[in-house]
Amino acid sequence: MARHLEIAVIDDDESFRVALVESLSSLGYGSSGYASAEDYIRVIGGDSFDCVVSDIHMPGMSGLDLMKHLAARGSRTPVILITARSDANLQAKASVAGAVCLLRKPFEIDELTTCIEGAVKD
Repeated sequence: MARHLEIAVIDDDESFRVALVESLSSLGYGSSGYASAEDYIRVIGGDSFDCVVSDIHMPGMSGLDLMKHLAARGSRTPVILITARSDANLQAKASVAGAVCLLRKPFEIDELTTCIEGAVKD
């Protein structure tokens, strides 16, 4: 990792969210966790993160809905979507929404960091 990056992790599964934030922090990333897309939207005041990692399926606003909301606000922050589901059409939906990656749980942290680094290349 060549520069310090701030990563937002949005997932309603607290144990997974905390573990992912801790893993990213241990690798030198700045990382903050949010229990829902609504919490993330409430807290941020613009593009304060270099990348967003969001679960697709959450109560309330989904990861795909979050992407639509961010796009409508003009955000250019790259989004990586994650899911535990194996629906065949999720890859297509994620791609159409503009996600830089779709990772299926469980995934290796190397897969996520490869997506993050690819998403934030200058």
